[in-house]
Amino acid sequence: MAYTVDTLMDALEENMMKSEDALNNNFAAIRTGKASPALVENITFEYYGAQTRIRDAANITTPEPRLLVIQPWDASAVKNIEKALLSSNVGITPMSDGKTLKLPIPELSKERRAALAKQAKAGAEEAKVALRNIRRDGNDAVKKFEKDGEITEDERKKMLDDIQKLTDSYIAKVDAVLAEKEKELMTV
Repeated sequence: MAYTVDTLMDALEENMMKSEDALNNNFAAIRTGKASPALVENITFEYYGAQTRIRDAANITTPEPRLLVIQPWDASAVKNIEKALLSSNVGITPMSDGKTLKLPIPELSKERRAALAKQAKAGAEEAKVALRNIRRDGNDAVKKFEKDGEITEDERKKMLDDIQKLTDSYIAKVDAVLAEKEKELMTV
């Protein structure tokens, strides 16, 4: 991506925000023992020959803290949604009455909680790698600016320092989100 001296920091921060958002979406899909539409809304199923997300073809509600209800707008989609849920890695068996699907969210075992916490750690590490890659791209751009004579050595040092501070702040946010998710997962 081509940056200019003026747009570099804004572009880097925007990319880091996208990484943070991706992590938050990833964490929303990790089951914590509470019903959340995020668990299933992005699962796709076959609908009239096209792969369709559940959220685009049904209402997903949580009438109780431990129950998800999926009500497709087209009752003929119930079977395909049920198949998609069974083949997904959600680990919940849906109950169907022909019109709606009910997903009772079971208590998580200690082993499952530990496995989910490990999955969350892996997701956080991926986010940190993405942030470091964004930092590297920014640092490379700054070094190129200096080489091309667009900035002075002092400006380069200041920009590299600013990029590092920005990266550190986003890595701290990732660590905070991870700590919160682990706490949520380990709370019975």
